[in-house]
Amino acid sequence: MKASLVRAVIGRIMTGGIMIGGALPGGMALAEGQEGGAGGIPEIIVTAQRREQSVQDVGLSVSVLSAADLAAHHVTSVNDLQNVTPGLEVTNAFGGGQPQFRIRGVGFNDYASNNTPTVGVYVDEVAYPLPIMTQGLVYDVDRVEVLRGPQGVLYGRNTTGGAINILTANPTDTASAGITGDYGSYGAAKVEAYVSGPVSDTVKVRLSAMTQQGGAWQTNRVTGQDLGNANRTAARAKIAWAATPDTDATLNLHYGRDLSDGSGGYLFNPVVQPGVGTLPADTDPSKTGWSLSPAFAKLIGADPTAKPFRNNTSGGADLTVTHRFEDVTLTSITAWEALNRKEFNDWDATAYRDADEYFNSRAQDVSQELRLASSGPGRLQWVGGLYYSHETLREAFLSDFTDVYGFIANTRYAQTAESISGFGQADYAVTDRLKLVLGLREEHEDRTLRTFSTSTIPDTSLGVSADKVPTGFTQTTGKAGVEFKLDDAALLYANVSRGVKSGGFTAYNTLALSGLTPFRPEVLWAYEAGVKSDLADHTVRLNASAYYYDYHNQQVQSVIIDPTFGAIGKIVNAPRSEIYGAELEVQWAPAHTGLRVTQALGLSHGEFTEFNAVNTAASLATCYPCRAIYTDQAGGDLGFPRITYNGGASYDWTLSGYTVKAEADYSYRSSERSLLGSRYNVAGYWLVNAAVTLAPERGPWTATVYGQNILDRRYDLLRNFFTNADIAIPGRPATWGVRLSYQY
Repeated sequence: MKASLVRAVIGRIMTGGIMIGGALPGGMALAEGQEGGAGGIPEIIVTAQRREQSVQDVGLSVSVLSAADLAAHHVTSVNDLQNVTPGLEVTNAFGGGQPQFRIRGVGFNDYASNNTPTVGVYVDEVAYPLPIMTQGLVYDVDRVEVLRGPQGVLYGRNTTGGAINILTANPTDTASAGITGDYGSYGAAKVEAYVSGPVSDTVKVRLSAMTQQGGAWQTNRVTGQDLGNANRTAARAKIAWAATPDTDATLNLHYGRDLSDGSGGYLFNPVVQPGVGTLPADTDPSKTGWSLSPAFAKLIGADPTAKPFRNNTSGGADLTVTHRFEDVTLTSITAWEALNRKEFNDWDATAYRDADEYFNSRAQDVSQELRLASSGPGRLQWVGGLYYSHETLREAFLSDFTDVYGFIANTRYAQTAESISGFGQADYAVTDRLKLVLGLREEHEDRTLRTFSTSTIPDTSLGVSADKVPTGFTQTTGKAGVEFKLDDAALLYANVSRGVKSGGFTAYNTLALSGLTPFRPEVLWAYEAGVKSDLADHTVRLNASAYYYDYHNQQVQSVIIDPTFGAIGKIVNAPRSEIYGAELEVQWAPAHTGLRVTQALGLSHGEFTEFNAVNTAASLATCYPCRAIYTDQAGGDLGFPRITYNGGASYDWTLSGYTVKAEADYSYRSSERSLLGSRYNVAGYWLVNAAVTLAPERGPWTATVYGQNILDRRYDLLRNFFTNADIAIPGRPATWGVRLSYQY
């Protein structure tokens, strides 16, 4: 960085200068150059359709969170977005590092690392194709856009559930910098900082970093040792170069390190350990348990006294080049993303060696996107392009089953996936009020499981190996829509879209080749209609939508029956299922007041319409040889919450030269029915958070006192079992803290 930028930043510090950014303390992102005025709801500019538009002019369901929103709601990971976004759910499998995304009930449950998600996650337009690659820190962000429904026409990957677009902050035209510190309950602390500005007439740089530490609130039920401390650090450098008056290039370099503790589960039912006795259920969800046998610790290269841990590094580089012709813009995005993951979890939550799990994963993805888009005036606006990606994964997945089965299972494999597609969308304004939308995507993918093997330690002669198992698809997806503006403040829209999620492999510990049979891609036909409106002189925003999803070959975590080995966990395809629902979002910001109110309600229901699932108990009664007995699941619930609700209110006023802002937000998630049986249902729960912020009317700092889950509700994120143990992953109890921010 040039000395001139450093001197400029220091000068701003000494003079107390304030950077005026794109985020308001009230939590709404302003369009560039637009004033907040004396009240009302400001315009929000998004790039959900690959060009800048007001969010109210986009004919699809999208939620937008500004940098201020993310800070106010303590969003530091993609997973945290579910607390502030209607219809979004993110659950980590058994509390580990494998996230399971779901939007409007469209999701995919899988604790292995090798399959694609139903919800695409993008950072600065770069796709993260494997869920395990999405778990880094979210920091120094301009905004987040969450799109609901299939999004394959304009994005790097095809998805059936939706897309999460994270747009990080860009270098600024003038020198600026800032730092935010946060300290709360259980010793949780985080610090985020950035410095930004020009280093020459054509080059601007932004450096940012964040670290998150502490926060352990769980303890070992026997030893009292704590669990849950964060130890995550990330840094980013964005370099913007105006190469010519018509050509811009931005280089994004980023790195992250996660040395955090793992998460612990608690026992919600007693565990019977043969030959040992019965361990009672936990009455306190903050209690958990773990252990590492000397043999397993040596095998994974860990200290036998280690608690559940992560030792992950992630990083990447992407280069975006944009060239503006007279009426067309050419964009090239070249990207490389990588993750090295070492993670130990104790999925039986006891000192027994029933399900101690270790992942050693190396993943990387190389991608290239080229697209052309119209940039001039006219009734026809269009975008089209090509996308290519090559993904590799090598993983060792080891399970210590010594106390329950007498061996350690050792699964190792490699996987490659290559995808190439062409895509495009055109919007044609038939009149000033009526617009037609048509988008198409043709995609071909080859996915191959290589050198797969499962063996046991000590050798029991059980196991399976396969040198090469291929799968793939060629699919056409697309979207057709119509938009009609009733007036300048109201938009009606209706869309039909078709999305596809890749097929794949069940890469668990399997002892039979039948467990490696690929599952097929799933296809979702989505039908949606909605209205977007700004009423009462832009002081009330009301958006509503209704949808119907026709699911084909939905990918479901289930079992198959092998004649020799009995029940084998496997992802299978349910031929037909359906989801339907409605959403309502309301914002109210009366003029000449400091009041802001937001409410968002989602109602949805899903069920199988054609699915014969294995009846495990009846099938095992036929062994040996085993024979599959099926039960008709038509009409069976898909298992996701039927009601999601998010709301909040804030009020700010001036007091002796200072502004004071009081705010509260709340969310509700109804009960979740488990496909594993009623004992694994997750009860519904409310969460309430609150904060008070003080800042000078014209000054560089803010101070916030906050509380999360202030009613101290006890709730579970997940209930499941592995071998003998019924475990639940608990949510955090009430926490309190203070946040200080300084910008110049």
